[in-house]
Amino acid sequence: MSRPIQALIDLSALEYNLSVVRRHAPNSRVMAVIKADAYGHGLLRAAEALARAEGFAMLELNAAVRLREAGYRQTILLLEGFFDISELGWIEQYHLSTVIHHREQLAMLSASRPRGKLDVFLKLNTGMNRLGFTLDEFPAALETLKANPAVGQITVMTHFARADESCRSESITAQLQRFNTAAEGRYLPRSMANSAAILRFPETHADWVRPGIMLYGASPFADTAADELDLHPAMTVLSKIIAVQTLEPRDGVGYGHTFRAGRSMRVGIVAGGYADGYPRHAPTGTPILVNGRRTRIVGRVSMDMLHVDLSEIESAGVGTPVTLWGKGMPVDEVAQSAGTVGYELLCALAPRMQIVT
Repeated sequence: MSRPIQALIDLSALEYNLSVVRRHAPNSRVMAVIKADAYGHGLLRAAEALARAEGFAMLELNAAVRLREAGYRQTILLLEGFFDISELGWIEQYHLSTVIHHREQLAMLSASRPRGKLDVFLKLNTGMNRLGFTLDEFPAALETLKANPAVGQITVMTHFARADESCRSESITAQLQRFNTAAEGRYLPRSMANSAAILRFPETHADWVRPGIMLYGASPFADTAADELDLHPAMTVLSKIIAVQTLEPRDGVGYGHTFRAGRSMRVGIVAGGYADGYPRHAPTGTPILVNGRRTRIVGRVSMDMLHVDLSEIESAGVGTPVTLWGKGMPVDEVAQSAGTVGYELLCALAPRMQIVT
């Protein structure tokens, strides 16, 4: 018999969240970001649900090839581009698009001899200081691409550093001004907006938007819950109580006895731990649902199990269902309690997790 923990992937939620993107950016094409195995939801599974998007974006060349071989004809963009000149053959063969963000990529592209034309996204560093050409480097990089007969459509792109911070619109304004200054008069397609910018900064939408976390039903904002944004969770991690212990005052639970009972109480032991993707550093007090009722975890998270407080849930016992995160228990809230972000929890789902759709 398999362990009772499983991740339920709601494909209809992915479809619905794509419609929310459309509602906010009705005049833009959508480049659905499905990197990292679609944020843990499954590459092909997510692509099927998001098939109405005009494009897909990811990092992994092998994942892009899988998507093409599965029959998807949309634009497929490699967000970090290529790392070796040999990869250009695969990019050409599978009609992929690639980001160009540094001079070495320009040089490799110039040295290659593809038979067709490659569509490229030229990345401008407007303040993220991660990938992209500086404003001074950008004109020469663009002219190099234009002069290359192997280059087809050129799209200009950037990435915002602080779109998720509600009080930092001046940062967005500064990056947008730099981007518009560099792209002015170029008459090229543009791509800027991530999930946060899609939701809060419509002036950044342009030709392509690149939603990521919002497609999976989590919020890009620390101060706004996903349900307030009309986003539906696409992943719900479910388990069950597999044992119950009764504690007396001062009894400890788990490794290190980091939690001790202040009074007589019952705790449930749930099948689920850090080897399943639950954050080991989640402290006592991290919220969790037991039979649909909100309670807390107590003590240190183990590799395969965690403890939940059953003080107010008298009916709970062995076999009672538990929701670690998802419907009714936002992943962002669990992540915030654990000192991280929902992205990490979704992407950290362990390979041993049973997936149900």
